[in-house]
Amino acid sequence: MASTSDIRNGLCIKYNHDIYKIIEFLHVKPGKGPAFVRTKLKSVTTGKVIDNTFSAGHKIDDVRVETHKFQFLYNDGEFYHFMNEADYTQIRLLESALDSPDLMKEGEIVTIQINTEDNMPLSVDMPATVILEVTATEPGVKGNTATNATKPATVETGATVNVPLFINEGDKIKVETDKGTYKERIKE
Repeated sequence: MASTSDIRNGLCIKYNHDIYKIIEFLHVKPGKGPAFVRTKLKSVTTGKVIDNTFSAGHKIDDVRVETHKFQFLYNDGEFYHFMNEADYTQIRLLESALDSPDLMKEGEIVTIQINTEDNMPLSVDMPATVILEVTATEPGVKGNTATNATKPATVETGATVNVPLFINEGDKIKVETDKGTYKERIKE
């Protein structure tokens, strides 16, 4: 048993007969009334995101998890296949268990949280940034740079990312996985 003071991003808890992963939280101490914790929870079984408020000191039932490094192998439309780097065992997960599957390319190393009670995979954590190659984008219009102008670009995984006008096809860019936004161009 844990309490609201133990809440952190990535913590898995049992709530309403399901297992949820905390993706956002905020401790609030109002001037009047008791303190509370506002959370955003994502179901690891359905992928549904809900908002919930816990009063301060509320007991929460946390789930013991182990983290393992896995390599993304491929997806066959419905399932995403991963291989454990330590013992080479393979697992497959539904797309709903992944936070940003459209930014994952084959060979990517991810961290998978596994429930220690039943050895079921709970969630997949991508690295903070990934480097992807731009496969299609419109050429930038010269002189259209009075503001932070962006244009859509398709990357090698099929995802669409808004990039600055100077990015061309074939450029490699760094993309933040939690927001799916352009971070910087990679020089080779």
